[in-house]
Amino acid sequence: MDVVTLSRLQFGVTTAFHFLFVPLTLGLVWFVAYFQTMYYRTGEERYRRMTKFWGKLFLVNFGMGIVTGIVQEFQFGMNWSEYSRFVGDVFGALLAIEALVAFFLESVFIGIWIFGEGRVSKQVHLFSIWMAAIGSLFSSIWILLANGWMQHPVGHIINPETGNAQLVDIVALVTNPKGWLLFQHAISAGMATAAVLLMGVSAWYILRKRELDVFKPSFTTGAIVGLLAAFALLMTGHEQGMEMRLYQPMKLAALEAIWETEQPASFSLLTIGNLSGKQEVWSIRIPYLMSFLACNNFECEIRGVNDLQVEYEALYGPGDYIPLMVATYWSFRIMVGFGFVLLGVSAFALLVVLRGWPEKLTRWLKWMPYTIPLPFAAGVAGWVTTEMGRQPWVVQGLLTTAQAVSPNLTVLDVSISLAGFTLIYSILTGIMIMLMRRFAMEGTEAALRKSVDEATPVTALHPNLVGAQD
Repeated sequence: MDVVTLSRLQFGVTTAFHFLFVPLTLGLVWFVAYFQTMYYRTGEERYRRMTKFWGKLFLVNFGMGIVTGIVQEFQFGMNWSEYSRFVGDVFGALLAIEALVAFFLESVFIGIWIFGEGRVSKQVHLFSIWMAAIGSLFSSIWILLANGWMQHPVGHIINPETGNAQLVDIVALVTNPKGWLLFQHAISAGMATAAVLLMGVSAWYILRKRELDVFKPSFTTGAIVGLLAAFALLMTGHEQGMEMRLYQPMKLAALEAIWETEQPASFSLLTIGNLSGKQEVWSIRIPYLMSFLACNNFECEIRGVNDLQVEYEALYGPGDYIPLMVATYWSFRIMVGFGFVLLGVSAFALLVVLRGWPEKLTRWLKWMPYTIPLPFAAGVAGWVTTEMGRQPWVVQGLLTTAQAVSPNLTVLDVSISLAGFTLIYSILTGIMIMLMRRFAMEGTEAALRKSVDEATPVTALHPNLVGAQD
C-alpha cells in the first residue's frame, strides 16, 4: 500500500471507531433531559432514577467520544496537511465556532450537571442538561456543515495566488442544503440509536421483572421515539438521494451499480460484479424504482458510471473517477437494511406496549438486547457510503484525495501510527462496551448511590468548616 491508501485507511479506522460513540451521544442526552424534566415537574422518584441510570450510560459514551474525536483533528495536520491548507480559509470559521461556542457550551454545562446536584438549585441543574443537549446539537451542525461543503462546495472562490479555497459568502455556506440534510440524517440516527439502547436494556429488565416502574416507561419512550426516528431516517435518506442525483451523480450511480445511463432507472436488489468491481456479471433489479427514489417520478434519467467517467475526464483531465463500487454498494445496503430492521423492531415494541404487554408478545422481547449493535453498524456503514462514494475527491470537484495527503509522510510512518491507533482504539472500545454492560446491569440503585456521593455537601465531608461558616 502507498501513503495515500494507508492514510485513508487510518482516517477511516479512527473515524469508524469515533462514530461508534457520536450517534448515541447525540440521541441519549435528549432522553436524559426529558426524564429529568419529568422529575422536576412531577417530583416522582422513578424519574430521578431514570435520569441517573441513563445519564450514567450517557456519560461513559460521552467521555469516550471526546477521547476518540480529538485524534481526528490532529490527523488533519499530520496526514492531510495539503487538505488543511486548501480548506483552511473555509473551515476555519466553522470549526472555530464549533469549538468556542458549541463544544465549550456542552462541556461546561455537562460539568455543572455531573457535579452540581445538591450544590446548585434544581432549576439550574435541569437547565444544565438542556444546555448540554443544545451544545451537542450545535456541535453537530457546524461539523456537518463543514462536511456538507466537502460534498457540495458553495460560497467560495479559488484564490489565484495560493490556489486554495477562500470563503466569500458565509450565508451560502451555512445554508448549504447538503450540510443540513446530513445534519437531519445524523440527528435522526442519533435518536434511533439511543431509542434502541433504551428498548434493549429495558427489555432485559422487564423480562426479569426488575424495576418495572423505571424500565417500562423507558421502553415505551424508546419505542415511540425509535419509530419516529426510523421514519425520519427514511425521509432524510430519500432527500439525500434526490440531492445526490444533482450534485454527486457518480456517487448515486456507484451505490446502485448503474454502469450505463438508464431512463427509467431500475433499483438493484442484488448485483454481482467482476473482480474489478466495474462491470456487472449478474443482477436482480426492480424496474422504475430508482427513478422514483431519485426524482419522485418513474421516468427520470440516472446517468451511469461509464458515461460519467467520460464526462469527468473531459472536465477534470485523465484519471479514474469511479469510486470503489463494491464498498459503496454494500455499505449502502447494510445501512438501509439495518434501518428497516430498526423500523420493524420499534413498531413491534410499540405494539407490545399498546396491546398491554401480553405474554405471547412480551416473551419475544428477549431478542431486543441483540438489536443494540445494529444502529451502530448502520451508522458506520452510512459514513462509509457518504465518504467512499465521493472518491477520488476529498472536496467534490476541487481537490482529490491524492492531492490532499501530507507530502513528507512515508509508508513506515503511517504503518506504525495505523497499527498503534487500531490497537488503542480497539482497547478503548472494549473498555467502553464492558463499562456500558456493567453499568446497564447494575440497575438504578447503583447510579443513585453514586449521585448521592457526588451531591454530598462540602460541610458534610469537612465538619470543621461549619464553624468557620457560622
